[in-house]
Amino acid sequence: MDNPLDCLVIGAGPAGLTAAIYLARFHLRVRVLDAGDSRAALIPRTRNHAGFPEGISGPDLLARMREQARQFGAVITPARVDRLERAGERFRAWSGELAVEARAALLATGVVNRRPPIDPETHDAALAAGLLRYCPICDGYEVTDRKIAVIGTGSHGCREAIFLRMYSADVTLIAPDAAHRLDSPDRAKLAELGIAAVDGPCVPLRIDGRRIVVPTPGAAAGFDTVYPALGSDIRSELAVQLGARASEDGCIVVDAHQRTSIARLYAAGDVVKGLDQISHAMGEAGVAATTIRNDLAEECTFAR
Repeated sequence: MDNPLDCLVIGAGPAGLTAAIYLARFHLRVRVLDAGDSRAALIPRTRNHAGFPEGISGPDLLARMREQARQFGAVITPARVDRLERAGERFRAWSGELAVEARAALLATGVVNRRPPIDPETHDAALAAGLLRYCPICDGYEVTDRKIAVIGTGSHGCREAIFLRMYSADVTLIAPDAAHRLDSPDRAKLAELGIAAVDGPCVPLRIDGRRIVVPTPGAAAGFDTVYPALGSDIRSELAVQLGARASEDGCIVVDAHQRTSIARLYAAGDVVKGLDQISHAMGEAGVAATTIRNDLAEECTFAR
């Protein structure tokens, strides 16, 4: 506590690790607390990340980024932060009995996808096989001309089904619960594009050979891939507990330099409202890290 970090980074996904690389290369004392549940770790292979023409798995990408951050002096500690508090001009994070104090803090805690009805083992197997996918921007190209199901309803589900229609003429929108909640314009647009709207509820999904089956009261249809459009839960609790501003859906509100409404508290990546993409998260992290360096420099208290 007598020798605080320059910056504490909470979260070790692409945003947190990019920030750690930048901060360490600025010769700042930085430590990353990693709960070990980055969404990127669930990616079997991403093929739209620049620089990897053959694609790269999420775990491999994160391992490379951790190695790079450590190479420049960042400390990465496996720990889930239970509480973040203000201690005078500093921040103090608690993980069990571990307490870490820093002059600035960056939240890169991300979001959690809401899953369709499916048991965990089948979920992981379907994800690895490309039968279950969460990001049409990332991998819609991979399902070109395949039979696609979108589990969702309302305007959100409708938009995702329409987005995927550019990749395939065979798209079905399946309600997760009972009847679809679609207004007349949405129904008309779906019909115009030839997207079937099937009422639910859909009971636990299962794998059948090379297809994933979505059972509904009317039938049990098999698909080449399923996209859940069920939304996500934003991990912004630590910021909200401190009193930082958040949007209605829970995203941390930041300015153009990734500053939150609390001095010396920053946020980057999916926990901030924006495009949920690795490249976008990394870009925000670069901005945040540079801002942190410049803000701390105004205090003229660097250790070096």
